[in-house]
Amino acid sequence: MLKDNFYTIQELDSNGVAILELNAAHQIFGGHFPGQPVVPGVCLMQMVKEVLEERLQTKTRLTQAANLKFISPVDPRVTPQLQLNVSYTQLEDGIIKASGSMKWGETVCFKFQGNFVVV
Repeated sequence: MLKDNFYTIQELDSNGVAILELNAAHQIFGGHFPGQPVVPGVCLMQMVKEVLEERLQTKTRLTQAANLKFISPVDPRVTPQLQLNVSYTQLEDGIIKASGSMKWGETVCFKFQGNFVVV
């Protein structure tokens, strides 16, 4: 949904580390917020979902967002590249339990824990 338009995956390794490049010219920043663009929190979560799907090679649906923390705003003009660290466990009942964080340099902007299911 956002991949290859709002952002691109520059790297994705087998340890769950992804380097993401934001598209600062994306139309969403015209309204969020004019003159002071900030990546919407819902987009950060969607990026997590899409990178997880890339690793699993399947579509998923978020079923529970137990712990989301938006720590620092992301201005795509200042910080066009983010590092996403995501780890997951596939449980016997089909639930994918995921956790991780997103940062630039040493600055963490987002932390999460949640459950997904394959759709």
